[in-house]
Amino acid sequence: MKVYIKFLSLIFMKSLLYVISIMFSLIFILNLLTELEFFKGIDVTIGFPIMLSILNSPSMIFEMLPFIFLIATQLFFIKLFNHNEIEIFKHSGLKNSNLLGIFSIITIIAGIVLTLTIYNFAATFKNFYLEEKTKFTADEKYLAVITKNGLWIKDEIDGKIYIINSSKIEDNFLIDSFITEFDTDYKVIKNLKSEKINIEYKEWKINNVKIYKKNNYEDKNLLILNTNYDYKKIQSLFSNLSSLSIIQLFELRKNYKKLNYSLTDIDLQLLKICSYPLYLLLIAFFSSLIMFKIKRLHNTTFKISLGLFFSVIIYYVNNFFMVMGNTERMSIIFAILIPLILLTIVNSLMLNKINDK
Repeated sequence: MKVYIKFLSLIFMKSLLYVISIMFSLIFILNLLTELEFFKGIDVTIGFPIMLSILNSPSMIFEMLPFIFLIATQLFFIKLFNHNEIEIFKHSGLKNSNLLGIFSIITIIAGIVLTLTIYNFAATFKNFYLEEKTKFTADEKYLAVITKNGLWIKDEIDGKIYIINSSKIEDNFLIDSFITEFDTDYKVIKNLKSEKINIEYKEWKINNVKIYKKNNYEDKNLLILNTNYDYKKIQSLFSNLSSLSIIQLFELRKNYKKLNYSLTDIDLQLLKICSYPLYLLLIAFFSSLIMFKIKRLHNTTFKISLGLFFSVIIYYVNNFFMVMGNTERMSIIFAILIPLILLTIVNSLMLNKINDK
């Protein structure tokens, strides 16, 4: 059995690396074209768009792992069929069901290893990519981060700079906020303190505000502050979770919870990562069953095309449930589980009489 596992592992890993290298090359070229278009008219060397394209590619590879596993599985079985390896296995007493069992072990191990390594590797690169790219976007002077000390926002408007710190967010309100207003030389103009700020719109309504200006102090029932942020924009600033490692995601979740911030996006991301190896296994298993069903066809192009067709369907079905979970129209647990359950049912139905193939 160890000989079979070693032999099949080698073939599958070669197929997997082959597909990953092709996909990385295609993604890199597409990213490079996008970056060259973005930097048109900006004084940068050609090396900078190339670097950004390399940095952005691993995160896209991670998202395409299901597609990669499906195609790699097809190439794996095409090689076995073309060299009559399946018939040799049968004569040595290895049934198709046994072969699929070994293949499942190989796939789940590969799925776990690639999920953990590629995701964390891609997150590090993505974070560096965003840091470098942000230097050339209009949002460079704006910043919003969540730490264990609460929500921090940097804003610049009408020649004034604002640093805002709030202990937490409740619905459309910032709670227990402290705002420092600076001039362009970062000299303090005044400080504002409020227990509740309405941030539904970009015109913030600061209720019961205490204003500290040098040696002066005054209270106001309501103060309007024009900003570049509203509640929706603050939410969107934390949507790029792909730039955070798994450890950072858990740390951020802790901070989100403390701030009473919505956990939907981050929980969905964590559940996706945790379930990814199982999803990759089911995708590869599905692809292997398809290959057994059509093994008598000698048209390799048709087999690959069929794999592409099914991968597109699976992608859109999975993406549909992810969107449903992300928009809270469905429990995020169900959003993750339903595609897995559907794939399991389809695989179970196709597994019938597999040893007769």
